[in-house]
Amino acid sequence: MDAVSNYRRLRNDGSTWFFTVNLHDRRHDPMLVRNIALLRNCVAAERTRRPFVIAGWVVLPDHMHWLWRLPTDDSDYSTRWRRIKTDFSVLLPNVEPKSDSRIARGERGIWQRRFWEHRIKDDNDFRRHMDYIHFNPVKHGLASTPREWPHSSFHEYVARGVYPESWGASMDEDAPS
Repeated sequence: MDAVSNYRRLRNDGSTWFFTVNLHDRRHDPMLVRNIALLRNCVAAERTRRPFVIAGWVVLPDHMHWLWRLPTDDSDYSTRWRRIKTDFSVLLPNVEPKSDSRIARGERGIWQRRFWEHRIKDDNDFRRHMDYIHFNPVKHGLASTPREWPHSSFHEYVARGVYPESWGASMDEDAPS
């Protein structure tokens, strides 16, 4: 039996999770930012079906990072991600190249099959991941400062006084490594 088919995800009702979700082909098409309105609608639709709190997020051209808090009696983030990815894919033209295995499974070639998750352990872990999310566009050379990147929760956190507007503008003690 294939080792990948035995993959099991951690389940903790009501936990906060950090996710990384990637496009299948990260080299060419800035699909996520080009279709940011569609992506937002798909996330909103899933939050209506199965509520969760978005604590932080950033969407880059080829991948995205999110911090979610699930309801106290719920640990099923996998279904939420599957539905968001499926809803997004169904609404795009079916023009991407697909491998034989994706064709056999009836899959599109938009997303990597899996995603990466990390359960947030404490306030320090939460803060480190939130900083990572907001600094990610700078790390990838897409912006000089987090403030310059429009597709993140950074602006909401500045408005609430959590981050100063200049946070991450220079590699000092305020910017994550």
